[in-house]
Amino acid sequence: MNSDMKISIGICAYNEEKNIEQAIRSIYRQDTDGFDVSEVIVVSSGSTDKTDEIVSELISEFDNLILLPQAAREGKNSAINYFLDEKTAPIAVLLNADNVLGGPNTLKELISPFENSSVGITGGHPVPTNDRDSLAGFASNMLWVMHHHVSATYPKIGELIAFRDIGTRLPCDSQSDEDILRMKLEEIGYRGVYAPNAVVYNRGPETVSDFLKQRIRVNIGERYMKKNYDYDIPTWNMKLLTEALFETVREMGFHPLKIFFTASLEAYSRTVSSLHVKLNKGDANIWNPVSTTKKL
Repeated sequence: MNSDMKISIGICAYNEEKNIEQAIRSIYRQDTDGFDVSEVIVVSSGSTDKTDEIVSELISEFDNLILLPQAAREGKNSAINYFLDEKTAPIAVLLNADNVLGGPNTLKELISPFENSSVGITGGHPVPTNDRDSLAGFASNMLWVMHHHVSATYPKIGELIAFRDIGTRLPCDSQSDEDILRMKLEEIGYRGVYAPNAVVYNRGPETVSDFLKQRIRVNIGERYMKKNYDYDIPTWNMKLLTEALFETVREMGFHPLKIFFTASLEAYSRTVSSLHVKLNKGDANIWNPVSTTKKL
């Protein structure tokens, strides 16, 4: 890799006292041979727990760690914009505060595609830590395994991303972030790349009600991307989904009842979200956290 490649890492947090330290420490455990992390910026948006205190304590340990508090919670897009305005490196990395980089080479795998000047954005490989035995745990795993197989054909950028900052700033009345960044980069000729070895651990919902809550919110955002920008999200492509389903069954095994149950939950979520957007009830730029996802 080009030893002059510089990146800035942003973490957007709201009341993440349970996760923020391990997310930060996973960054500083990375092998950075071949690139330089200019700074790690945590934007804490109106946190009322110990998030700010934990980050402040870690600053004495990590000299390029920066805390940027926002007085009020303004939504993730506002926090991303704040990070982008303050960072110094040309390549930005976004890590969710409740996620952990999977191994010492995750960042290297994520940013190595930028050696090719045509690459504008990359996405990592989210792997949930949920037990597959429960219905919700199986659903979360099936969702992300399918995401992996779709991305292998048509990159679906999310959870952990890196991108060239071309000056794009996100609308604060929308929840779409990665998709808008990718769309703007593609408009000027860049392409997106999936980095399957850039593993990032996340936590899916542990209850069916939380799974539906999360999926409806995500699908609303994706439907507004289609309505507002006529931008197609690859995970709405039935051909890609069908191919990914076969690969997922091959990987996870054939569990007909759990697969049918998961597909039914997703179908319900997409129906509700499509109706929501058709009635123009508005995007969810600030959402209630899904509490069962807040422990890795």
